[in-house]
Amino acid sequence: MEEIIFLVEESEEGGFIAKGLGTPIFTQAETMEELRITVKDAVQCHFDEVKPRLIRLHMVREEVFAA
Repeated sequence: MEEIIFLVEESEEGGFIAKGLGTPIFTQAETMEELRITVKDAVQCHFDEVKPRLIRLHMVREEVFAA
């Protein structure tokens, strides 16, 4: 596996949530800096010997307003 992609969303309670696409990896953190660390740790724990070379964080921000 060359890379793994995470969908990153802002949490309603504050902070960020990251969900691995195509893998059952889920993690969260208060800041983006902390999230990068927790995502990297989660990937290293999930994969044994063959780990992805790259981690891609895909940021999603939803905004709702009156029409």
